[in-house]
Amino acid sequence: PQLDPAAMIAKGTQALGRGIGSYTLVDMNGASLALRDYRGKPLVISLVYTACSSVCPLTTQHVIDAVNEAGRMIGLDRFNVLTVGFDARNDTPARLTQFASTQGIKSPNWRVASADAATIEALLGDLGFSYRAVAGGFDHLTQTTIVDREGRIYRHVYGEEFPLQMFMEPLKEVVYGTTTPFTFRGIVDRIKFICTAYDPGSGRYRIDFGLVFGGVIAAFSLLVMGGLILREWFRSAHA
Repeated sequence: PQLDPAAMIAKGTQALGRGIGSYTLVDMNGASLALRDYRGKPLVISLVYTACSSVCPLTTQHVIDAVNEAGRMIGLDRFNVLTVGFDARNDTPARLTQFASTQGIKSPNWRVASADAATIEALLGDLGFSYRAVAGGFDHLTQTTIVDREGRIYRHVYGEEFPLQMFMEPLKEVVYGTTTPFTFRGIVDRIKFICTAYDPGSGRYRIDFGLVFGGVIAAFSLLVMGGLILREWFRSAHA
């Protein structure tokens, strides 16, 4: 039967918030790769099969562009990327190496891996990913998944050439966090989250210095107000 796009997206939606199992994959160098080792940083998962000559290379090139932009604005050290070959029989380390080389995957935070059939099926089930075997390859939904630092599925991005904002905005949320710890880095991250904005003219992200200035003024006002309240409290306590 043909895949139903609406049913596939519904399946992916049901996976949101689900934790990914602690599976062990094998990367293109033949080294073991444990998914639990990615905990602590957000993870972008791109699903491909290496024999694909059309959709998967196109999607990978678009993900490369999105990751490069995220690295420029957020920093490559703040998240990781994993391309998973879901054709367990044929996505060998040698084929994965060839795919990574042909596509130009070079970011230090990016690995390419696959696993045995049972592991791949379990991982795809966690991700809510749909596919079926067809003559010459696979029919599948083009899905890029953003996983939060606790290993939970945060957002799916669909399509070969998705708008940059659909990738960057949820990635910003999981990198900078939806709550701000009262630390210097937490405050800086909150400012970056608010002030990193998409510029439709250039098609890229930039720091909106107007928002930065407004944020600094607001923070300074809060500090002054807090100081005044604290001073009045001390006066009342010692009166």
